[in-house]
Amino acid sequence: MDNNSTAFNNVAKPFGVLPNGKQVNSYTIANTHGISLTVINYGATITSLNVPNSKGEVYDIVLGFDTLEGYIDSYSLPSPPYFGAIMGRYAGRIKNGKFSLNGTEYTLNTNLGEHHLHGGNLGFGRAFWDVTAIETGENPYIKLKYVSPDGEENFPGALTIEVKYTLTEGNEIVVEYEATTDKDTIINLTQHSYFNLEGHKSSVADQDLQLFTDSIVETDQLNIPTGNFIEATLKGFDFKEPAPCPGVIDTSFVLTDTDKPAAVLSSKKSGLKMTVHTNQPSVHIYVGGNCFGKLKGKEGADYNTLSGICFETQNFPDAPNRSNFPSATLRKGEKYNQKSIFKLENL
Repeated sequence: MDNNSTAFNNVAKPFGVLPNGKQVNSYTIANTHGISLTVINYGATITSLNVPNSKGEVYDIVLGFDTLEGYIDSYSLPSPPYFGAIMGRYAGRIKNGKFSLNGTEYTLNTNLGEHHLHGGNLGFGRAFWDVTAIETGENPYIKLKYVSPDGEENFPGALTIEVKYTLTEGNEIVVEYEATTDKDTIINLTQHSYFNLEGHKSSVADQDLQLFTDSIVETDQLNIPTGNFIEATLKGFDFKEPAPCPGVIDTSFVLTDTDKPAAVLSSKKSGLKMTVHTNQPSVHIYVGGNCFGKLKGKEGADYNTLSGICFETQNFPDAPNRSNFPSATLRKGEKYNQKSIFKLENL
């Protein structure tokens, strides 16, 4: 049903108009088990994920806003939450906004003091994405495309990105990324949803987190990697067995075995469980969602520092400046591929 106008018309609903006059729509896909996923083409953003538990109670397990204006205005908060959006061209921090490639030093836009974060001043989370395909049958999906021009945020190369969200009959949200460039560049994409298995209005404090690694990326006081890997327990993080979500965490965990899950989140209260898989070398864990009392979330929710937990499956922050980190370079003629899976189950 790719590019089928009937499918587009059946799924698309007006969500708002950007200041430049472009119409933003929301698109909802659902499987036969009652799970539904809604995405908007502003930032390729996941705005809701409704999941029933074994009692038939339905929980919307991602944070977000009821209006397009909420998403736009959230970028003016003291610390933008990036609810549900695709982060790029480079997710995470780049020290001093600088990197060298093929003997040329590039100076990126900086938006975290003197450092670059999540793509810069605008990034992919504030971009208008084109919906290129929708399938509403078995294992429905939506595919979105964005072309980042050469020089955007001072990155080299025109980068063409496609993101595909699939909702499987196995109750998985499969996020697949492909990208090509007309000039050597760097890339690191991730999905920035905040999850809460007890509903987006709740706290994650009583939900359990389990990780399958002992190692984290060591960082300095500004959360910039030092280049070293250290034991997670040195920073007080011990999640080899399920343990309550931490109140404060903004940390990259090292993944060495892609056959193992990257993370598991579970809630005894809702009876829901989510397992994260990825082919990436890291999952960056972040607990937050604070809107500082300035913006209301969906259904008038007051989001705070414990409202949600992010599983940013990606390369390491500042990898372009660290030779011992996996390469973040995408060469002309090559293809970037990333895949992450969020599997939903009942306990």
